[in-house]
Amino acid sequence: MSTASPFTEFLHALRTATATVPDTRKGKNKPYPVRDAALGAFAVVCTQSPSVLASQRVRAAHKGQRNAHPLFGLTQIPWDTQIRPLLDPVPPERLEPVLAHGFNTLVQTQQLVAFRSWPQRRLVGWDGTPYFSSQNLACPPGARQTHRTGTTTYAHCLLTPVSGAPSQNQVIPLPPELIVPPDGQAKPDCETAAAKRWLRQYAPTYRAHNIPILGEDRYATQPSCEVLIEERLPFILVCKPDAHSTLSAQLAQRTRGKALHQVTPSLHSASGVTPATYRYASQLPVRARSDPLDVNWCALPLTEAAGTQLYPNAFLTQAPLTAKTVAPLVQAGRTRWKVEKENNNILKPQGYPLEHNCGPGTPHLAALLATFHLLAVLLHPLLDLLDAQSHPLRPTLVSRKTFCEDLRALTRYLCFTTWTHLLAFMLQGLHGHLPLNSS
Repeated sequence: MSTASPFTEFLHALRTATATVPDTRKGKNKPYPVRDAALGAFAVVCTQSPSVLASQRVRAAHKGQRNAHPLFGLTQIPWDTQIRPLLDPVPPERLEPVLAHGFNTLVQTQQLVAFRSWPQRRLVGWDGTPYFSSQNLACPPGARQTHRTGTTTYAHCLLTPVSGAPSQNQVIPLPPELIVPPDGQAKPDCETAAAKRWLRQYAPTYRAHNIPILGEDRYATQPSCEVLIEERLPFILVCKPDAHSTLSAQLAQRTRGKALHQVTPSLHSASGVTPATYRYASQLPVRARSDPLDVNWCALPLTEAAGTQLYPNAFLTQAPLTAKTVAPLVQAGRTRWKVEKENNNILKPQGYPLEHNCGPGTPHLAALLATFHLLAVLLHPLLDLLDAQSHPLRPTLVSRKTFCEDLRALTRYLCFTTWTHLLAFMLQGLHGHLPLNSS
């Protein structure tokens, strides 16, 4: 068992993944290796600051010390303007081993046991999110939308699969899939096509972990379900009545108590115990055309005291539904919202300015920087679950934004020998026992 800190091991995985990146620069004047550009980009994203490297360069000039090397492993500190052209030729797939390292570390240390849900499996939800959008700058290959006003918006999007559980506030990012047309195809791409590509590539990897797939209504189509079945992955997909007219019509013909079942257990919430009525039915066609796929349907409509419906919470699945299984299955299906709440919102308005940092480039810069953001999101559950010094900080520095603000302030003025030294200093400061000498 390694005695290195989770941060050190994570950084080692990043250094290894970027050490063999081909250097496409010409000539002999190459003061900054591509690896340092990658580590520098990660340092910028990890600390949620566009100026962290500049501050380290100033500190080195004035005091001969800097944190960039002991904390992030940089041998040289490139300028921000040098990082972008160095990283532009690097495909985002280069960082997939780092994402795999984080997931496998949590598996091997039994930390993902708490992430098991219906039925004792790790749930994976996915959703699409933009990572670059502009009406002035375009970089291929991306989506292009012309508005009624005559303006055009250029955007890049990616599919962000994450592993989560109803009882967990954190999610574990998995390798993303770019929503771009495959090479040689001019047809515009979409989330469902990207999801199918992701399944073809990663289903063999995650199938061994008994992973059900959660998704919104756009994935609840026969072609998408057939791919999931072919890849032997169970699924719980949102089912909107207006998007499934055939299924809804068949459901309306079911007789309650026979082909349409109902069970009313009690839901325990912070406001008290309330009755909840689950409805479920089996063997319903997902479409009207020939050879329709039969699926099972369940719902938990949530209503206010006045009777106004808040959420329909209807899902389709191929898992057997009974009075005992319908409640945990619905709870698992509702976990899909964690993709947006605990991942995509974290990447944008909650600290990591995803759409602002991932500027255009040709061909890979924007997608690579977006993947660095996913690495930063993954690092936090690794530290919270595995780092003995980071874990006690969480109750006090609840917000990641607060943690990063403190991190930037401390490393601007003080020099630390290791990441462990930095966390120890923060803990001692919170307890009122700051050391006299921090370096």
